[in-house]
Amino acid sequence: MLSAKNITKSYGDLQVLKGIDISIQKGEIVSIVGASGAGKSTLLHILGTLDRPDQGSLFLENQDLIHLRNSDLSKLRNQKIGFIFQFHNLLPEFTAFENICIPGYIGNLNEKEVRSRAKELMLLLGIDQREDHKPSELSGGEQQRSAVARALVNSPSIIFADEPSGNLDSKNAEDLHKLFFKLRDELGQTFVIVTHNRELAELADRKIEMLDGKLV
Repeated sequence: MLSAKNITKSYGDLQVLKGIDISIQKGEIVSIVGASGAGKSTLLHILGTLDRPDQGSLFLENQDLIHLRNSDLSKLRNQKIGFIFQFHNLLPEFTAFENICIPGYIGNLNEKEVRSRAKELMLLLGIDQREDHKPSELSGGEQQRSAVARALVNSPSIIFADEPSGNLDSKNAEDLHKLFFKLRDELGQTFVIVTHNRELAELADRKIEMLDGKLV
């Protein structure tokens, strides 16, 4: 599904990524681990098209992402890529349901279909009773499940998660981890997860370790 070769990235004199080769299969959960500063988040942002590499190739479902114009890349990102971050990044003035719908509205999808999909996801993720609650009225676990639903609403090909359980207590973190595998099993969803959580890293189908900008 995803293939990257010889990805390099520098910020000034600091080379963060030093020739990364990685491939991700459909329906696979891959964890990326390593010490702080190893380049994990930088790699995730490049794979997710939030940043561009200095050199290398990147293909998603056989489509060349490196040479896409910014406008086309934004459109593809909305359609095919989902993101989950350590902090949920829900918009505080909107309800959980409205937050989940936003990517569908941005993608100019049919409003009725977006709302139906959002309701299905809230039910699947166990937050269907929290539709009309704003983020400040949700627990940490509910906020993160809302963020997961938002990432899923456009039925993306792949989801990138950067420390998704890093801001949760152990019980909510465990529940979130179980949820990822449920989504893989029931929806065939593909995940690439940067994490310091050893349990989640070991549960993944494949664990990739980074050290000083390289895969080891």
